[in-house]
Amino acid sequence: MGEDEERSRAKIRPGGKEEGEDSRAFLDPAREKRYAELFKQLDLNNDGKVDINELKTGLAALGLHRGEAEEIVLESDINHDGLLDFQEFSQYLRAHEKRMKTIFINVDRNNDGRIDVGEIQHSLHKLGMVVTTEQASRILQSMDRDGTLTINWSEWRDHFLFNPIHNMEEIVHYWKHSHMFDMGEHPTVPEEFSERERRSGLVWRQLVAGAMAGAVSRTGTAPLDRLKVFLQVHGSGSGGRNLWSGLRGMVQEGGVASLWRGNGINVLKIAPESAIKFMAYEQIKGLIRGSREGGTLRVQERFIAGSMAGATAQTIIYPMEVLKTRLTLRRKGQFSGMADCARQILKAEGVRAFYRGYLPNTLGIIPYAGIDLAVYETLKNAWLQKYCLNTADPGVLVLLGCGTVSSTCGQLASYPLALIRTRMQAQAIIDGKPRLTMVGQFKHIVSHEGLLGLYRGITPNFLKVVPAVSISYVVYEHMKKVLGVPYH
Repeated sequence: MGEDEERSRAKIRPGGKEEGEDSRAFLDPAREKRYAELFKQLDLNNDGKVDINELKTGLAALGLHRGEAEEIVLESDINHDGLLDFQEFSQYLRAHEKRMKTIFINVDRNNDGRIDVGEIQHSLHKLGMVVTTEQASRILQSMDRDGTLTINWSEWRDHFLFNPIHNMEEIVHYWKHSHMFDMGEHPTVPEEFSERERRSGLVWRQLVAGAMAGAVSRTGTAPLDRLKVFLQVHGSGSGGRNLWSGLRGMVQEGGVASLWRGNGINVLKIAPESAIKFMAYEQIKGLIRGSREGGTLRVQERFIAGSMAGATAQTIIYPMEVLKTRLTLRRKGQFSGMADCARQILKAEGVRAFYRGYLPNTLGIIPYAGIDLAVYETLKNAWLQKYCLNTADPGVLVLLGCGTVSSTCGQLASYPLALIRTRMQAQAIIDGKPRLTMVGQFKHIVSHEGLLGLYRGITPNFLKVVPAVSISYVVYEHMKKVLGVPYH
């Protein structure tokens, strides 16, 4: 980083002085006039002040990136009145432009005043991210306004003018940022957050939004989830039950409300699991990174960190998984609640019962997370290369489609392990059947039900993917608005 800083200082001194050292350069008339015109356009009610709503609306009207308006106001509001006067507005832009100029100079390796595709690739490579020429071209084209296939300082400045970014790592994060939605039971690589987002408290607002989205999504698809568990455990020994007879049988036994048995604890475990996974992910990333400078991990390193974080979260909350299975399968009046269920399991089976099925559950993390992530990135990149020549953002519907397909592929790979896990969790409450190990369960299923038995209950599992993703997305977007989570 030292060489980059020295090169920046050497290049940023027109006439032998650094830009900030010369008051005439610092208060450049043309730049101040541009700031005044921008401020006038943003000040929609002409009161000499710009608030958050005016900033959002005004930037959208100007065709500029809205950025994080809340953070712009927070960072530049010197007197803390929630409004920006022209002095605060121009002071923020001067400081922000200076940061962007330094980053621009560092990216512009050949000092020709323009950034090309190769220089974007090099900058990403320095931060541990390898991208193809096509991917770098899409990033460049999203900023290229004059069609030269290079980025000059004005294009770079205007593109990031109202995006409160402080360093190259945050620019990379902005380019690559996308959301992963709660897909149900399987842990995936957690979301990446920039240092700026962690400092501002955005992380926890985003985690809360995700937890709420997951809670509503799981509640909406709980009948399908209970049917899946019911078929996984009882399917082979319940008179050839299928999708419809399973639903009918559950309603006859306990009424319509019985379709939501076990949903309470399924929702309750979302928040601690998300928080533990995120915190573990950050710690593991730090250990992998070590003393290496640059910050951003390679894709394979993020996958390793994500898998380990998922395993850590699952280890801590796994007893809740066992309780969820037992409560989902309970007969009417068998348990009075979660505490009673836990007490009965502890009394009859001991502490070890709360980790029954843990091994196949943990093994299932690797194929699910690996295939889900690989398919998601492959589909997204294929779409971008074919249909999105001028942007690095494929759009919400495409991301939802990629997420649905990738999750389905991940479930196909990991479902046998999930079924064995559920059988092991539930086997103590099935009368007259011995407790089998993971290998014993596998042999028993294959010998009695064939290979297709390993996929028993997968139909309701597939049926819930699309509604789960859709509900999760709608609620997530609404909660982001409520909690003030900015859009990227």
